[in-house]
Amino acid sequence: MEHLHGNTPADTGFGIYIHWPFCTSKCPYCDFNSHVAGTIDQGRWRAALLGELSHFAGETGGRTVTSIFFGGGTPSLMDPGTVADLIAAVGGHWPVSGAVEITLEANPTSVEAKRFQAFRAAGVNRLSLGVQALDDRALAFLGRGHSAAEAQRAVALAAAHFPRFSFDLIYGRPGQTVPAWRRELAQALEFADGHLSVYQLTIEPGTRFHADGVDEADEETGAALYQATQEMLGAAGLAAYEISNHARPGAECRHNLTYWRGGDYVGVGPGAHGRLTAPAGALPRTEALNQTRMPEHWLSAVEARGHGTAQRTVLSPEARGEEVLMMGLRLSEGVSRERFRRLTGRRLEDAVDAARLRDLTDGGFLILDDRRLRATAAGRLRLNAVLAALLA
Repeated sequence: MEHLHGNTPADTGFGIYIHWPFCTSKCPYCDFNSHVAGTIDQGRWRAALLGELSHFAGETGGRTVTSIFFGGGTPSLMDPGTVADLIAAVGGHWPVSGAVEITLEANPTSVEAKRFQAFRAAGVNRLSLGVQALDDRALAFLGRGHSAAEAQRAVALAAAHFPRFSFDLIYGRPGQTVPAWRRELAQALEFADGHLSVYQLTIEPGTRFHADGVDEADEETGAALYQATQEMLGAAGLAAYEISNHARPGAECRHNLTYWRGGDYVGVGPGAHGRLTAPAGALPRTEALNQTRMPEHWLSAVEARGHGTAQRTVLSPEARGEEVLMMGLRLSEGVSRERFRRLTGRRLEDAVDAARLRDLTDGGFLILDDRRLRATAAGRLRLNAVLAALLA
């Protein structure tokens, strides 16, 4: 197996993603790889996660880690000692940036909030809280296990223990109006800090909401709620640096920026994805990795052979170019010409149809200049359609 040393081709950072698949309950809107488990053998899981980290360190040693992200599932259900061991293992396997960002996702229940201090002591320096709503009826509808009051207490506790924190909100809930959403956003801004993630509710196949026939907001309502979000958060200094993510300058999630800018990352744990790049003559060669999805199957695979990789695919230059555009156009900064060339080995114009690109720029949805391609405000509002037209 080829070893992948050095930093990523476009200096986009090098991240480590660690997936903890367990939750206390499955939210009705969630299509992530999360599972409800009555009992968890923390020691066995610790050993397996450490083992898969070691496996990937063997082929990526020398990369400088710029971020670690504990996602899920509900990573705040992990033993803080496991989190500490995994952070220490990353430092033992790779050089680590002095400004490394270490994020852990948490639910704001009272029981988990009491663990915040232990996670901070383990080395976590950024907390991401799944608040989702600040209304008790909405929280019950979304299947959340906390109240609005508990959420606010958890955010205050996060502010006390962590130098950086963020929380998520979901809009586009059935019957939600723009005035009601504005009131909820105003309340959120009273205790938000440098970062806020705001997602429109989508009904995904395989979720309970899909089975129950819950409807998404219609296009007109969704657009009005989105525009109110941009207006209020922008006015509060939390500009949208990505479609659903808002931050003050310098407070952006560095780990997610690695994804959106086309950087490399190791994915550890059930269902985790990864991207690894190696020089291959004149063109970089990027591989997409998918880890075994079911927790018990992943666990058995790691114990048998040191890793749970289910699929490993070399991306063609065309597929890699489409991926970089699909991810990068989510960002307000767009896709720089130079980064695109360094990641794909191609000119940006060679990756898209010239006539479609011209139609989208003439229509006011995209802007192409001598430095980058980016979506306008109108383009970001309907980005899925813009991407479908650009990459058809």
